[in-house]
Amino acid sequence: QQLNSIGFVWDMLDHSWNENFNQLCAFKAKNGHCNVSTNYGQNKCLGRWVSHQRLLNKKNVLSSDHIQQLNSIGFVWDMLDHSWNEN
Repeated sequence: QQLNSIGFVWDMLDHSWNENFNQLCAFKAKNGHCNVSTNYGQNKCLGRWVSHQRLLNKKNVLSSDHIQQLNSIGFVWDMLDHSWNEN
């Protein structure tokens, strides 16, 4: 209980995922989309994280909670398909 009172993080993987998700939400608020390039100069880690989420989803190993959270902000799972439909 004392550890909880000081904000102790029990699950680092979940904490890290949520931190990245929050960064993605901030990116979307600023840019109007979730399509972070892997070469995004201001935060290359975020671009790699976004790419990794797409890969995990393709491999069917991304949790349904994470999929639902990403869907809720308009995450694009297939950039090729998205680009094709946009043009």
